Amino acid sequence: MARNQKEEFQALQDTIYVLGGKWKLPIINSICNGNTRFTEIMQSIPGITSRMLSKELKDMELNNLVKRTEDRDAKVPILYESTEYCQSFGPIIMEMINWGIAHRNHIKNRETKAAAKN
Repeated sequence: MARNQKEEFQALQDTIYVLGGKWKLPIINSICNGNTRFTEIMQSIPGITSRMLSKELKDMELNNLVKRTEDRDAKVPILYESTEYCQSFGPIIMEMINWGIAHRNHIKNRETKAAAKN
């Protein structure tokens, strides 16, 4: 059966729209690794500003990726957690991490071989 390239293109565009950019995947990864407070999330992602983190968390909440819980009486009044919907993306993130590690090793090995030839 032939693949529907138009549908695939739209699906990729939708995915990039919701998860694209420099910060969304690192934020999801941080939250899934147990960082639930704003400062914990920010400290776990080198280079992100509080303004950018705030903007991205709001956007991710609108897209049902992050749940924001507020309890003014609690010691930590605001917590962020991944939604069940977001967790469905977990295996893909792990594959992306694995691919990224393999890619970095591939490039290092290629550079090492090139240096050895010279």
